[in-house]
Amino acid sequence: MDTENRHTLIRSRAQSDGKVMTTPLAIEIGVAVQTIRRDLRQLCAAGVLERTHGGAVLPSGVSNIGYGDRRALNRDVKIRIARRVAQLIPDNASLFLNIGTTTEAVTHALHAHHNLMVVTNNLNVANILAGNDSCDVVVAGGTLRRSDGGLVGDLAALAIDRFKVDFAVIGASAIDLSGDLLDFDPEEVRVSQQVIRAARSTILVADSTKFTRKAPVKIASLAQVDHFVSDRIPSEALINQCVDWGTLLHLV
Repeated sequence: MDTENRHTLIRSRAQSDGKVMTTPLAIEIGVAVQTIRRDLRQLCAAGVLERTHGGAVLPSGVSNIGYGDRRALNRDVKIRIARRVAQLIPDNASLFLNIGTTTEAVTHALHAHHNLMVVTNNLNVANILAGNDSCDVVVAGGTLRRSDGGLVGDLAALAIDRFKVDFAVIGASAIDLSGDLLDFDPEEVRVSQQVIRAARSTILVADSTKFTRKAPVKIASLAQVDHFVSDRIPSEALINQCVDWGTLLHLV
């Protein structure tokens, strides 16, 4: 396989899995580990990937990945997370669903629920729920972020402040190993913080690739979360911290 085709395959793997590992890639493609390392160096120099120990991940830092690419990342894991969250939410409940591809997956998983009241600042969530006659939908108005259908800003935060819901289902762009939940847009973060205050119980939904990413704005701490649904927690110390904080872990 020539260099161009290897780079295409590596980018595809990174987009589907959130990360690539050097040795498994070398075995799969049938080349030397040094060849894959050189490929990763070139892709990282071009800004396509970021190096991590033993491999590389999609880039992050001060700007987020495109929404379409995020939808494709770890799609199967997000579906499993969503199904577990649906088990935590009973019929006849009120809840908030915020911006994010995993919260959209949760929205799909709630299709069989009855008598829900859903408040959201995510137009994609509202459109998904529009077909469920047994679900009342309230859209929190705000400034439209066209890139992902999110409604953010002061108007969205003020609208949310009028509610007290049973559950808030929130996402995060990155999670620090200290337990901090991080995002890129201060306007979205302000809304997420209001959502946490407006909920009796908060459910964080995030796959394990969020631990490999960075973002500059703090939303909250896992200490403020009641349930964390993910596929893997890469730090034993953080698992112990969650136990101390009373944050229930649900691994799918």
